[in-house]
Parts: sequence; structure tokens; C-alpha cells
Amino acid sequence: MDIVIKLAQFLLSLSLLIILHELGHFIPAKLFKTRVEKFYLFFDLKYSLLKKKIGETEYGIGWLPLGGYVKISGMIDESMDKEQMALPAQPWEFRSKPAWQRLIIMLGGVTVNFILAFVIYIGMAFAYGDMFVATADLKDGLLIENPVMQKAGFKTGDKILAIDGEKVTKFDNQINANIVMAKHVLIERNGDSQTITMPIQFVDELSKQAKSPLVSLRMPFVVGAVVEGSKNTALQPKDVILRLNEEPAKYFDQAKAILEKNKGKLIVAGILRNDKEMQVPVQVDADGKLGIHTAALDLQSLEKLGYYKVSKQEYGFVESFPVGIQKGADQLVGYGKQLKMIFNPETKAYKQVGGFAAIFNIFPNTWSWEVFWNITALLSIMLGVMNLLPIPALDGGHVIFLLYEIISGKKPSDKFLENAQMVGFVLLISLLLFANGNDIYKAIVGK
Repeated sequence: MDIVIKLAQFLLSLSLLIILHELGHFIPAKLFKTRVEKFYLFFDLKYSLLKKKIGETEYGIGWLPLGGYVKISGMIDESMDKEQMALPAQPWEFRSKPAWQRLIIMLGGVTVNFILAFVIYIGMAFAYGDMFVATADLKDGLLIENPVMQKAGFKTGDKILAIDGEKVTKFDNQINANIVMAKHVLIERNGDSQTITMPIQFVDELSKQAKSPLVSLRMPFVVGAVVEGSKNTALQPKDVILRLNEEPAKYFDQAKAILEKNKGKLIVAGILRNDKEMQVPVQVDADGKLGIHTAALDLQSLEKLGYYKVSKQEYGFVESFPVGIQKGADQLVGYGKQLKMIFNPETKAYKQVGGFAAIFNIFPNTWSWEVFWNITALLSIMLGVMNLLPIPALDGGHVIFLLYEIISGKKPSDKFLENAQMVGFVLLISLLLFANGNDIYKAIVGK
């Protein structure tokens, strides 16, 4: 069932993004009285799953879920319809329209992508607001157990004060992504501030380790269930362990270290049960375990237990606009930084480039509209930026040639555009093979 939910989110998000992107081309094409022969969700290689012709346009769903397309008459695109291009230009063809109209048609797709992302972020700000833990309220710092982070110089208990000079005022889902792209991170450790310079191959080092958060909130040791056959039947679900062997164990990482020191011993645990503190004996096994499953707590539960002060920022309809726009802008800048890292061979970040499997794995196994829309907004920005790359087979390649035509007053020949389209198509296929090849490699080696 988990895989079905994951797949449903993936296909819904992908379909929404493709349809809206192609609508961005379709609508201005129609406005400028340019004939659109096909409008397809997914590719209809050899055959289509569904199709219906309405007016001059065939609408359909292909069987190959690698994208979608609109086929505009008189345009040199992936269809490479040389027969049509060999005929005299007709007034309803793309090639007959003024350069500025063709430019608007080509920019329509990415424009919709960016607008969609900003609209989603605005809507999310209005619907969900922001829930976070302020940096000032992280009294005992963050949990940092990722070996690559530890190798870089970070320790559990550190507070992240600034990333590349940008002050960090709160702990949220964005902080891990910001650290990945950082050059310098300012931390507070035991009351003193210090700057950690991130290794140039930090991303490459991360790829060699099992995936785990760079930083996370320190969590209490809460009993989820006692494993069958465990000697620690005195423990009950929802018990919060506060002390072990008279040592403070406020956080799970502290408890783990104490248990490691007391393998095979019978010790006393101070616990919180139904808002009352009490002591129970617990047997530590040879592996430093208690024979229990731990329970995860949400922010509200953590606040109730007194671990963190949770801040909630709600926005009115008007207030949500600048907040959403800022979030969209931050994501756009952040993705730009990611691309810069990928194209820098020294970082070896290109090893982390993924294809459809990587996108699929972003989605969770449980349905959450908040998570779904957040991922969709991010993917919309990624799709917009990628389509603007100056590769002839992409929108960005067409835009480059159109800008040249507008500035110089000279239109590139159809033969030149056909050759450029072919080169771009080969390059694009190579990139797709590389990205999806990375997915296959990671699936085989388990990283």
C-alpha cells in the first residue's frame, strides 16, 4: 500500500506539472492564432493510451511517462517534421509569426512553472503558516550524528547560528539543504562561537554514506512498545526516560551513550509516566539495548513535555503573498546554488544527479497534502530552471536563438535549427541516461 501512495503522489505531481507547463505554450500559441496539432500528457511513441481530436488539436495521453509536449505547426522541435518544414510557410505556422510572439510562446511553459511554484508557496503560507523551533530556544543544541558532518567538525549540542553569513533564526526543514550548499557555517558550542569551513567535496562524501539527516532536533527517549521476550516488562508505552544509572538522560543520544557503558548490567531508570516521575529497574542487554521500540513525537508533544518552545506563525490572506513569494525566491536561489555545485567538478556533486527514481523517492509513503504541495512547488521550480538551460532541444535553446534573431535582425536558417535541435536532443538524451544511470547505480550499490 505504501508504494501505491508514493506512486500516486509521484504521478499526480508529474502530471500536474507537465499539463500546466504545456498549457503555458498552448495558450499563447492559440492567442497568436498559431495551429497546435497535438497536446499530450506523456509521450505517445508509436501509440497512445487515449486520444481525442477537438478542432485542429489532438489531445491525448501517451504511454511513456517521461514528460509531455505540444506540437506546434511550423516549429522545429523533437518531432523533426522535415516534410512540413520543406513546404512554404503558412500564416498559421509558428515560423510565420513575429519573433516576439514566438519568444512569448517559448517562454510560456517556464513562466507557468515559476508562477505555479509561487502560487503554491503563497497558498501554503495561508493554509498552514509556519511551525518551527527558534534557534534561541534550542537550549541544548542539535543532534548531529551524520559521520560526514562529524568529520567536518560538527558535534551534537552545536547550534547553527549562520550559514554563509545568513543568520539562522529557526530550525526548519530547509536547514539541511542550506548546509549542503554552504561554504561556511557559524556555530555556537559551549557558549563560544566558531566558524566551520565546509569541505569542497562535502556532497561527494555524503554520497558514500547511508542517507541520514545532517542535523535534527534532539529527541527524548520515549518507549513505543516493549519487544516480546524483553526482560524490561516494567516499562510501558509512552514512558519517557529521564535518567539512567543516576545519570541525566534527557535526550535519546545521552541515553544511548549511558546504555553503551552499562552493557549486561541491571540499572535503575528514572521515568516520567502519566506526568509522574518514578524509578524502575531495567536490564541492559549485551548490545547496550533495552529490548524496546522507541516512539517518535511531534512538535506539539515535545512542547507539552517541556523540551522545546514551538513557535507558530499564521498569515492572513494578504500577509501570505510576501511570505510565499520570499519562500519561492529562496527555493529558486537555492536550486541555482545546487546547479552551480553540480557543474563544479571539484565538488563531485554531479555524482548525486538523479533521474525519475530520485524524484519518486522524494515523496513519502504516507499521504500529506502539505508535503505533496511543498514537493510539487520545488519540482515546478526545478522544471522551470532546467527548461531554461541553453540546450537547443529545451525551451532555453529556442529562446537563445530567438533573442539572437531579435537583437541581430537575422533569423537562423531552418537547416541550422534542425542541426542544432539534433545536437541538443542527443545532449539531452545523454543527460537523461546519466541521471537515470546514477539512479540504477545507487540502487545496485545501496547508496
